[in-house]
Amino acid sequence: MAIEADRRRPATTPKAARGEAPRAPRLGRRARGSRTGATKGLLFTVPYILGFLGVYVIPVGYTIVRGLYRQQRSGLGFGPARSVFVGLGNFLKVFHDGLFWTGLLRVTLFGAVAVPVMLGLALLLALLLDGITARAVRLFRVGYLVPYVVPSVVAALIWLYLYSPEVSPINSTARHAGVTIDFFGPVTTYLTLGNVLVWEQIGFNMILIYSALQAIPRELYEAARIDGASERRIAWSIKIPNLRPVLIFTGMFSIINALQLLTEPFVLRLVGWKSISKDFTPMQMIYNAASAESNYEYAAAMSTVLAVVTGILAFVFYRLTNRKVTA
Repeated sequence: MAIEADRRRPATTPKAARGEAPRAPRLGRRARGSRTGATKGLLFTVPYILGFLGVYVIPVGYTIVRGLYRQQRSGLGFGPARSVFVGLGNFLKVFHDGLFWTGLLRVTLFGAVAVPVMLGLALLLALLLDGITARAVRLFRVGYLVPYVVPSVVAALIWLYLYSPEVSPINSTARHAGVTIDFFGPVTTYLTLGNVLVWEQIGFNMILIYSALQAIPRELYEAARIDGASERRIAWSIKIPNLRPVLIFTGMFSIINALQLLTEPFVLRLVGWKSISKDFTPMQMIYNAASAESNYEYAAAMSTVLAVVTGILAFVFYRLTNRKVTA
């Protein structure tokens, strides 16, 4: 009986012998779970990707494309305006624009002086805050951060009042002492702008440097004190070397802000128009070309060139300073 049952049972042969393709192995639960997790993670990045495209990629692309055109009117300039493709004509005009490069050189030299002064003062304040009690730190930290929270237009208006020859309390006090101060002279104009920028940015950079100080292990300070090192020696040999990465970061962004200087000279020009011209900075030239002259195409070309030059200078600064860190 058993032999007959075995004969009735169909013989099983391998699928390869029967000419059938073997089935692919099923994915395990762990593999399916990792794929699902990757999909969910990608969905979480969609808002950032959309924001990056809408805020950066699309506006930059539109600016570059707009710089390739020019408005041209027919009928001796009295006909309707139409966009004409000129290729790199606007960009070549920027490269031959002496006022643009003079303004760019002006803000570059200005930033080369103002940025180190501002970062040096921010570093000094952060070191002083690191040595006082926690309760006092909160008070001083808020006080130093207030100028950064104030909008740049409001800050420029505040300093415009303080620098105005007619209503300035500083000038009024100086006149009683028989002294006349010209805040918008050939040299003092740069000191005036530098003071406004330092006042606006020192608090924010100080907070960044102070936060980096808190990340330094306190055991290094204790070991240095046991070896007899003074607080000044600890600051110079331990704190400042460990702050180089954040100083590079703040320096790079301060350079970018200096090259994009617009609000402060634009507002202070209401009083110091003799020393602060309408083409004092490249951003002022871009603003005037777009708003006063309605030459949006040339403004777009200048914006693109300024962005490229700013990126190159920031990259050079990063490479030079980062080389010192890794050496």
